[in-house]
Amino acid sequence: MKRALIVMLLMVGTAVQAANVDKTLVSWVMLKDKGVRAGSVLTVQVGAQFDGIIFAELAGAKWMAGSNFYSRSNKDQKASPEEKADANTLVQMAIVYKGNQITIYRNGKEYSSYKTSNIDLLSSKDNFVVFGLRHVGGNGRVDASIEDARVFDKALSVEEIKSLQPNKESSIKPYAWWDFEGDKIKDRAGRYPHSKLEGGAKLAGGKLVLGRQGIVLAGATKNITSVSTSRPPARDLTGPYDPETPEWKENPPNEWLTYHLAHPGPGRAYPGDPNPSFYYKGRYHLHYIYRSGAGGGFAFAHVSSKDMVHWEWHPTVLVPRTTGHGMFSGTGFFTKDGRAAMIYHGQGSGRNHIAYALDDNMDKWTKPEALEPKDEDGNDARMRHWDPDCWQIGDTYYALSGGKDPELMKSDDLKSWKYLGKLLHPDYPADLGVSRGEDISCCNIFKIGNKWMLLCISHGLGCRYYLGDFKDEKYLPEYHERMSHGGKDYFAPESMLTKDGRRVMWTWVFAGAGSLNGIQALPRELELPADGKLRIKPLRELESLRHKEKAEKKITVKSGETYSLKSIAGDAIEIELVCKVPAAEEFGIDVLCDEKGKNGTRIALNPKQNTLKVGRVTAPFKIKDGDDLRLRVFVDKNLVEVFANDIQAVFCKDGKLNPGATTRLFATGGNFSADQVTGWQMKSAYKGKSLFYKK
Repeated sequence: MKRALIVMLLMVGTAVQAANVDKTLVSWVMLKDKGVRAGSVLTVQVGAQFDGIIFAELAGAKWMAGSNFYSRSNKDQKASPEEKADANTLVQMAIVYKGNQITIYRNGKEYSSYKTSNIDLLSSKDNFVVFGLRHVGGNGRVDASIEDARVFDKALSVEEIKSLQPNKESSIKPYAWWDFEGDKIKDRAGRYPHSKLEGGAKLAGGKLVLGRQGIVLAGATKNITSVSTSRPPARDLTGPYDPETPEWKENPPNEWLTYHLAHPGPGRAYPGDPNPSFYYKGRYHLHYIYRSGAGGGFAFAHVSSKDMVHWEWHPTVLVPRTTGHGMFSGTGFFTKDGRAAMIYHGQGSGRNHIAYALDDNMDKWTKPEALEPKDEDGNDARMRHWDPDCWQIGDTYYALSGGKDPELMKSDDLKSWKYLGKLLHPDYPADLGVSRGEDISCCNIFKIGNKWMLLCISHGLGCRYYLGDFKDEKYLPEYHERMSHGGKDYFAPESMLTKDGRRVMWTWVFAGAGSLNGIQALPRELELPADGKLRIKPLRELESLRHKEKAEKKITVKSGETYSLKSIAGDAIEIELVCKVPAAEEFGIDVLCDEKGKNGTRIALNPKQNTLKVGRVTAPFKIKDGDDLRLRVFVDKNLVEVFANDIQAVFCKDGKLNPGATTRLFATGGNFSADQVTGWQMKSAYKGKSLFYKK
């Protein structure tokens, strides 16, 4: 019943109509610990859609207008000042939603303002209110006391906002109003008569005291008391668990992918971040996040392979019912004595954890051990616990806790941890092109060439990396580059060493193929040779899927014309193009075209602008003088991945499903000659009733 209820609540979000988008959220708050991040002091939610006053989600110590998938949030918060008020100072935060404008006010002064497409959340009878948790179905907390909170179904002026006083009735009638007086949560406007408190939230001294884990839900009906939050009550994590195994359908829908790893169900892999990966005793192992109904929430799916192309699903054993918390991002590593271990964030636990494999198949793990770093005085370190990583230098283990300005700790035995403060070196370069305060999550640190790479995301920029060194037990970056060029399409990286010493990485991609989700981008091989330029290549084992090779040579495409590659077509193909760089202003390949050569995804190179464009995604790409161009294009249903000269790679989901897709070359502003174009049909990586083919 409870699961059906939460599904119903999330589904109704699709029915929200854009009737009256104007509203105002107001909350008077005292922040106790600014290190607790991504929580709400007032959120209105309908289904999966929400608007809220959120603290320190994308940028530490800054306020923002939170929304589902940041659809109405301003990701550029450089101009927003950090919150400096102490724990005993009351701050009024207000967000005004008016037409296509959002304006945030702090103590009656404009804090941020921008244009967006607002939605109506107040007309629905199914809306509800959240405090503490960013939104139901998400995470984040805020360590705060709230004096007063109000929702208005109109856009207040700044003068009206200034006239409001906590715990005093205003001349402007609120849609909902909590003054938190008395011994029960009460909406004085009568809109939300029912509520529930979790995680230690309480009323004290006329305030709502949330603490580090507190959550309050308020709704119009008693159903709100049965809604599961992102931290399920302990009773939901008890009882027997029969491990489920994800299964590929025997006759999958036509839109399902041919050779990308993806989650077929049960549950939904959103997020589908790849996580602890290993080469261990003859097999490659990879975990990724999905939501397990039987397991009680966020779980680690587990696949293994002999070649990183053909995978087999294992029973899902790392679930909240067995670990006591949700499974969020982390990484795999080996101990000094060769044991396989994983470090990850225990969603809902407020801590990062380590677990150790108990068998060669990695189907059994030890009980998770929480990391409890101590400061120099032996006290618990005051720090944010988030996406962790662990690596070894000499006999010392180092572990980071991600987020804004990540924190670092070290240990000799993986049990006693000494807090070292911030990960990033105080000499962080001013000209790096990315601020020190940029979010560093889904982290992975490793040695590559003669440098240390910090592979990560920020939630606004997607996948990216730093190259640098360790100095004074700090990470000193020297270079930064993005790997996601289409917003967050390419996201949440994880990497490992192969049996022959190659560094291979995966990412989750914000894409779907019909009912298929949790898609992993093609594995990439990373190298850093002596010239210091990162090389990015498709996994060489993918060549095992090639068949039905076709080649065309000595092709010339005149300016403004196209050339049809009649023998190289389809929606599950690899194409390799080798040519001299032409004088054409723009040239390239159109894939996934219709029978008339139209409506495809364009892969365009512009030598003058030094760009590579794949569909809607544009990435920098400069061909070294005198070098030929070697382009490798992978098409899998509606996904396109392009690798150029092993120095740039672009992912895009931009095409339409078209089993009879055609392919053509084009040129504008000059002629284009190709020495050779080779194409292969790609075999399916899936075979059999339910699992990847066991090679």
